[in-house]
Amino acid sequence: MIVGIQGIIEKKEPTFLHINTSGLIYEVFVSVNCSSSIVDNNVKLFTTQIIREDANNLYGFVDLNEKKLFDTVIKVNGVGPKVALAICSTFTPSSFAQIVSTSDVGTLKRVPGIGPKSAGIILSSLSGFVVDGSKEENNTGAKASEASLALESLGFKKEQISRVLKDCTGSTISELVKEALKRLQR
Repeated sequence: MIVGIQGIIEKKEPTFLHINTSGLIYEVFVSVNCSSSIVDNNVKLFTTQIIREDANNLYGFVDLNEKKLFDTVIKVNGVGPKVALAICSTFTPSSFAQIVSTSDVGTLKRVPGIGPKSAGIILSSLSGFVVDGSKEENNTGAKASEASLALESLGFKKEQISRVLKDCTGSTISELVKEALKRLQR
């Protein structure tokens, strides 16, 4: 798994870069926002590698929050890397988090390849998406995310889980799961 790449840019386009790493040149797909933020020929990117039957692609990010946004969105059923990059190109991670928190379908539909149905699926699937601000917020979001996964594995629906977890006050993952289970079984 390739998690990062550092090298010299040989070719730069709005949606991809060719990066020379000591003789090997990699094609790395990037968002328009990422591409426009790169001003130097020496670059270091965080990457997500996606291996499919017919492709082995690298997706690069200057910002860890943008990588988190991409990695989160591609997990949604029906959303592939192209649509995820289109989301990263259209919104910053913080503006996307705001769209998710307000369930703004109209704004999300501005992304090429996303219609009303896809927008609704994305918003309901990502109801707990949070941008890393402080370490405490990140830690709380990670705990809620882990608790959500645990509850999903028990057969509860994401919508129910996110609604219940918003009101839970547990400080550990197990406390959050226990508290959420009590509320879900009412």
